[in-house]
Amino acid sequence: MGTQQPPPPDYNGDNMNNNNTLDEKSAKQKAIDDWLPINSSRSRKWWFSAFHNVTAMVGAGVLSLPYALSELGWGPGVFILVFSWIITLYTLWQMVEMHEMVPGKRFDRYHELGQYAFGEKLGLYIVVPQQLIVEVSLCIVYMVTGGQSLKKFHDTVCSSCKSIKLTYFIMIFATAEFVLSHLPNFDSISGVSLAAAVMSISYSTIAWSASLAKGVQEDVQYGYKATTTPGTVFGFLSGLGDVAFAYSGHNVVLEIQATIQSTPERPSKGPMWKGVVVAYIIIALCYFPVALIGYWMFGNSVKDNILISLEKPAWLIAMANMFVVVHVYAMPVFDMMETLLVKKLEFNPTRTLRFIVRNAYVAFTMFIGITFPFFGGLLGFFGGL
Repeated sequence: MGTQQPPPPDYNGDNMNNNNTLDEKSAKQKAIDDWLPINSSRSRKWWFSAFHNVTAMVGAGVLSLPYALSELGWGPGVFILVFSWIITLYTLWQMVEMHEMVPGKRFDRYHELGQYAFGEKLGLYIVVPQQLIVEVSLCIVYMVTGGQSLKKFHDTVCSSCKSIKLTYFIMIFATAEFVLSHLPNFDSISGVSLAAAVMSISYSTIAWSASLAKGVQEDVQYGYKATTTPGTVFGFLSGLGDVAFAYSGHNVVLEIQATIQSTPERPSKGPMWKGVVVAYIIIALCYFPVALIGYWMFGNSVKDNILISLEKPAWLIAMANMFVVVHVYAMPVFDMMETLLVKKLEFNPTRTLRFIVRNAYVAFTMFIGITFPFFGGLLGFFGGL
């Protein structure tokens, strides 16, 4: 009768310690998630989806579309251009729907969705290499096109000045990238992204309107430029790569949707899809006129960057080239690297870590851009991949 009963399990000292440990781990995990770029903020509305998607899609690729048509020809080129717009809009809708297809969970990153579909390890092996190819290649091409645009601006504004190598202009462009890369997350780059979206629309409009003003060139030809069958085939495949690269903005769809508020009554797919529709209308207004009018005016003699084919009016072309420079998109790569370092390798999430990682990445893309400064070749190569 007088025997003392042990305390119930809920009050056991070991269980209390275990609960404290779990609370500490949860708090640490939440701190890490808040520090990472992608899911540190979920306060955005549908219009953020719109301009983020415009920025992600309309970039260096649009400037190569007239050249792509010159390699594809009128019939196949127009069909591929329009079909690509339709199929990428459809697949983007699929991604928006899948973001919250599991109740109570959000797939904020591509590899998380891949792991759910294919398994913990296989999902990473399938998704991560492909996503990295797209995102890293975008950053490399933007290095080259940013440098080319600065050089074109310099040559147009000061035609009598001493010629400066493209390498130095790529390094100047990279200097801005070094600074902008330290904006911590998608929320903080909203202003830059909005500016880039406006600039994308601006230089696309300048490209087709200046081409139209220049008129159809003398002795314009619309046949394939290559004189041999192998050359024509390789040119056709390169044109396919250029179009594929122009529609490569899907690499940040899940990450963009991760910034939007979501409740059971109003899931994030509603405002996200509304923004996507607006973005794709803008994309069509940018892509189709640039591609069709640029090829119509210059034929198969068009340059791989339409702005290089344009010389006058000088002030307008100079402005368009400066607009091209305002374009930044490496946040998903930063998130991937920082997630690996702080979650898998257990580095402390500090400013020093972020400073080193992001500077190293920008330096890498700058080095590749300087080593292979061939705009058209890079677009065809990476688009093919």
